[in-house]
Amino acid sequence: MLKQFLWLGYGLLGNIFLCLGQAHQQPITLNELLTLVRQNAPSLVTDSTNLLIKEAQAREIYNSRLPDLNLSYQANVGSNNNVPGPYFGFGLVPTNNGGIRSSANYEAVSSNLGIAAFQWEFYNFGQYKAQDELAKAELKAAQSRFEEARYDLQSFTIYSYLQLLKYNDLIAIQARSINRNKEIHRSIMALARSGIRPGVDTSMAEAELSRARLSQIDLTNQQNQLKIRLAAISGLSAEKIVPDTVSEKILFEQIKNSPVEVHGIMQHPLINYYHALLASQQAKETLLTKSYRPKLFLSGAVWGRAASITSDSRFLSLDQGLGFQRGNYLAGLGISYNLFDRKRKQLALNTQRLLVEQSSRKLHEEQVNIETNILQASAEVDASQQRLNEIPNQIKAANAAYRQKFSLYKNGLTDIVELNVAQNILDRAERDYITAKYNYYLALFHQVIAQNNIAPFLKLFN
Repeated sequence: MLKQFLWLGYGLLGNIFLCLGQAHQQPITLNELLTLVRQNAPSLVTDSTNLLIKEAQAREIYNSRLPDLNLSYQANVGSNNNVPGPYFGFGLVPTNNGGIRSSANYEAVSSNLGIAAFQWEFYNFGQYKAQDELAKAELKAAQSRFEEARYDLQSFTIYSYLQLLKYNDLIAIQARSINRNKEIHRSIMALARSGIRPGVDTSMAEAELSRARLSQIDLTNQQNQLKIRLAAISGLSAEKIVPDTVSEKILFEQIKNSPVEVHGIMQHPLINYYHALLASQQAKETLLTKSYRPKLFLSGAVWGRAASITSDSRFLSLDQGLGFQRGNYLAGLGISYNLFDRKRKQLALNTQRLLVEQSSRKLHEEQVNIETNILQASAEVDASQQRLNEIPNQIKAANAAYRQKFSLYKNGLTDIVELNVAQNILDRAERDYITAKYNYYLALFHQVIAQNNIAPFLKLFN
């Protein structure tokens, strides 16, 4: 007997410490969790880096039109032998001026050369502007993609928070089911000891109690898995993600007395993204039409040279080839156009126009999907309200049936099978009520997500 009292005392102390620990764990509201997700989600950090890359690329494209000014200098020692006749240099054959003689002379000659060369593609018939417009369009697409990713993450967070609240209620229902099974088990044990009930009833009651406990373990595991996923994107530890069940119960009482109506439709982030993609493809098409046009260049150069050999082939000392003996300048205006670019332009434009058409059709497809989602969500809200109004009748009837069967069983007027059936009906009715409640929340959530009108929904959880 003393040992039993000690174990009872240990159990009570453990429950007290557990309750105190839970009491000190401050619940987190939905809006607080959303704020942490926006600040700490790894995927948003990656997407924001991609946005910075697009901004840097836009600046790079804008500065690509700057002119080139190249400074070069070289000092050389070698022979000076040459013959008349043309040839292609191929970028490999060194230049050797003068040196045309009746015989070769391999005496060393020094020379140097310094050049300052300037070139600027100052006009290309709209290509620069088209490049700028494409860079802006791609930056806009990246910004729209970031907004859509943030919106999707917000949607996931809200959905997961609602699921946590649902798991809390289901675990509480399962705890009531366990208590009912314990009550049945105690009654059966008392009846079995007095010989009124057979021992098989005890085994069946224990099996039902074990089944209820296993269901509670599964629900707790699902809740913990969801907390871990939320912890990964919020920066919190999983233990600190405790939903605000008190606010939810107050909210639900308000909803039952005055159903929520959500109005107003805003442009969905997904539609904005596909609009931006279409604009980007159109900008690429414009750039293609202008990239094959002629290009105007402004060129200029100044350079100086010296050599240790004279024009009449007299070889001087090598130090005479240092410094500049002669200088020149050159300025010019040039135009460049590839006559075969017309065919290349035609082929490239055909491909790009197909990409524009694909983007346009994808945009239309997503617009139809969003409109369909809005209509379906609105219908689901109406159906969820009707279910919420009906299910309390189911619970009331199931609870009365269970109590009657339990009373009949204790008086020997029914068997354990019928009692278990009545209890299962009550369990299912209670779960149906919780499911209906959160289906109503989800229906509202899907409606505001489709409408991109999330603010009124979030105000419900303040």
